[in-house]
Amino acid sequence: MSKRKLTRQQAWRIEKIQKERLDRAARHKETVETLLDAGSLGNEQSGRIVARFGKQVEVVPVDALGQPQGDAVRCHLRANLTNLVTGDHVVFQVADDAGIVTAQETRHNVLERPDSRGVTKAMAANIDQLVIVTALEPAPQPELLDRYLVATEVAGIPPLIVINKVDLMRDSDVNQNFLAAIKNLYQLIGYPVVETSTKESGGLDALIAHLKDKSSVFIGQSGVGKSSLVQALLPEEDIRVGHLHKQTRLGRHTTSTARLYRYAGGGSIIDSPGIRDFGLDQISRTDVEFGFIDIREHAGNCRFRDCRHRQEPGCAVLDAVQKGLVSKRRLESFQRILETLSGGNA
Repeated sequence: MSKRKLTRQQAWRIEKIQKERLDRAARHKETVETLLDAGSLGNEQSGRIVARFGKQVEVVPVDALGQPQGDAVRCHLRANLTNLVTGDHVVFQVADDAGIVTAQETRHNVLERPDSRGVTKAMAANIDQLVIVTALEPAPQPELLDRYLVATEVAGIPPLIVINKVDLMRDSDVNQNFLAAIKNLYQLIGYPVVETSTKESGGLDALIAHLKDKSSVFIGQSGVGKSSLVQALLPEEDIRVGHLHKQTRLGRHTTSTARLYRYAGGGSIIDSPGIRDFGLDQISRTDVEFGFIDIREHAGNCRFRDCRHRQEPGCAVLDAVQKGLVSKRRLESFQRILETLSGGNA
């Protein structure tokens, strides 16, 4: 198939954009080199990235235990440090009100997902806990919750499932049954589940008990109330809180970049942008099976090593579903996720 011929105006626009990008990169390199050559940079400090904005990051100094202290500093990045994300531990130096990140410390974990082009990108690093927020509104997506859980297992990040807006469930038997079903399913699998409400007194107590001295990333589909929870936990911070669309009851994106906040109760909280899908294109079928901890518990007993848990004879997973040891809905979710894997991973 022949390539589509660009018009003169399209070619000019592409050339213009490329030139602007090269100019920005050159200016950034010149700024970094000027700071390094000036010899006015202060002593090296340990810090943690609070947020990233293109080729710059905000870094907050940390103490010997890695806890944030002091004010954040906007820093430039050295040319070899292009993959830093919120939560990364770094070494930086400051001159007046500008700084430069000179080194990255080793990560102990990283949360990744593919972007809109299918390129795997890190979302946050050095996480002690992934707080997965779901709610009655917008309509819950159990498969999205399962995708998050697969990602936590693969990355080695302990999850906490939060069912938010439980005040909407009090006067409805249907809603209360939904709450009970979610809690029972995931608690039986072995995941901690807590209920929260920003509208009721004591509605955050169960969540607060899980946050102390941990670096927690809040994640969930748009509109489930992540930023509202973070705002309630961090009342001194100015955090944008959105509302559901009146007609669609879907959430609107209010958080544009992952940002780390110091938590007064000890530790830190990272508020991430809301998403309506969480791709797992970067992982393999083996990873997905590993990520479904209830399925992997039985998969090793299947007659065939390459069993796909559909209709194969001697399938221990299907037998576990028949006996009520594995949820049929979870197995269906597992199969649907496998079908979405690209690159032949399924």
